[in-house]
Amino acid sequence: QVLLAESGGGLVQAGGSLRLSCAASGSIFSIKAVGWYRQAPGKQRELVAGILSGSGTNYADSVKGRFTISRDNAKNTVYLQMNSLNPEDTAVYYCNTIPCYVPWGQGTKVTVTS
Repeated sequence: QVLLAESGGGLVQAGGSLRLSCAASGSIFSIKAVGWYRQAPGKQRELVAGILSGSGTNYADSVKGRFTISRDNAKNTVYLQMNSLNPEDTAVYYCNTIPCYVPWGQGTKVTVTS
């Protein structure tokens, strides 16, 4: 079974940046579309960025132009570069395939203060 481990979250002021990483225990990222999801307090989990098994990407309107998803298949790792963060980005961030085939990891918490 593939396990996912997210890291890189933290506390940051509005306008700041963070880079999240997601490592998979197997090479699933090289053959599946992968996404970063987030769940804010009291809200449902949502997909904010996705990268296809090639290199095509797509983003939720709320993060377009600020977030960049990338992958390193050799390292079985997916990244999310987050710039110009605002308090609405506060959430626990998770990675998973698209659609979700793998058990969810613990996520990494991002808190943006104003």
